[in-house]
Amino acid sequence: MMGFWDLVRLELRSLLTDRAIMLTLFGGVLFYSFLYPQPYLQQLPREEPVVVVNDDGSQLSRQLEFMADATPQVRLVARVSSLDEARQWLIDGRASGLLHIPRHFYRDLRQGRSVTLSYGGDASYFLVYGTIAEGLAQASGTLAAQVKVARLLVEGEALPQAASGWSAVGLNVVPVFNPTMGYVHYVVPAVFVLILHQVLLMGAGMQGATQNQLGERGERGYWQTAPVPALLLARTLVLGGLFLLPISYFFGFSFDHYQIARTASPGALWLFTLPFVLATTQLGILLGALLRRRDLPSQIVLLSSLPLVFLAGFIWPVELIPAPLNWLAQWLPSTPAIGGFLRLNQMGADFAQVAPLWWQLWGLAALYGTLAWFWLGRRQHQLGAPPAGS
Repeated sequence: MMGFWDLVRLELRSLLTDRAIMLTLFGGVLFYSFLYPQPYLQQLPREEPVVVVNDDGSQLSRQLEFMADATPQVRLVARVSSLDEARQWLIDGRASGLLHIPRHFYRDLRQGRSVTLSYGGDASYFLVYGTIAEGLAQASGTLAAQVKVARLLVEGEALPQAASGWSAVGLNVVPVFNPTMGYVHYVVPAVFVLILHQVLLMGAGMQGATQNQLGERGERGYWQTAPVPALLLARTLVLGGLFLLPISYFFGFSFDHYQIARTASPGALWLFTLPFVLATTQLGILLGALLRRRDLPSQIVLLSSLPLVFLAGFIWPVELIPAPLNWLAQWLPSTPAIGGFLRLNQMGADFAQVAPLWWQLWGLAALYGTLAWFWLGRRQHQLGAPPAGS
């Protein structure tokens, strides 16, 4: 009779001899750790190309152009004669934004009338669009304040009163959780957790689906006769144990390489990692037991990646996510794991503050472990071997 450690040895050999699974589990982690952060290594977009439509032509409007071009966010690349032409620049990709200065801009400002400046840009990249809007708003706000102070002085206001009209309230912005206000510190830690989640799901799913595919071809293997509880435990130990290496690589070398802050203690971090690995492994084993083709787990997991990013709550506010979608997202380990790791590692939360997410992961591990147990036994029965020992 096959012993438990013999089963662990067979599971380990099955995993290590499958090049596709090994490339997914380890090559995928290594590949994504360098590939994904590359577009964001500059932290923030700068010098975004903007085209200007100046219908006023006054010296003040040209001063506004100069001030906009002097901001670190914006670089004026052309002055065109119409909004249609500016729009074509955006469509062709020659510019990322536009600034429209209306007719009578100088006259209305000098007379104290309200003036509307129009900003536009490619909103398919929120960070780029926000950078352009920030730069143009900063330039126009500074110019408006200067004009206001000059007008008050002409009207006979004393300099202190005029200056107080310029800035009644001072703003001192101190970033807490993202000291550089950059994209790497904002999104990369969370996406690294999602990458770990997706890669582990693919590896576990591919292993189970491959064995199902072999069984349907008439090939016999240990997975068809092994007791289901022992098979499930052995697969969990092998997959989860090996995957501790990529997790250590991400939270160790990768965080140091990209200079991402770590505030959690190693003990708290590993304590939270345990149910995350268990829940994800059980879900991957369940996925492998349900599917009969080894290519399907990768396709399903990859298609779900982008929705999971937005449903995790760190890119798109949870309050703006439809309640049914938010409810569904809570049934996947990535959602509580991302929230918990961000709070622990980036925000300096105590473990008690992430305890509800920790228990949620344990609940998911128990749920998917039970379902994986059932479907492994059912798959053994369908392939012609009764689930011995279960």
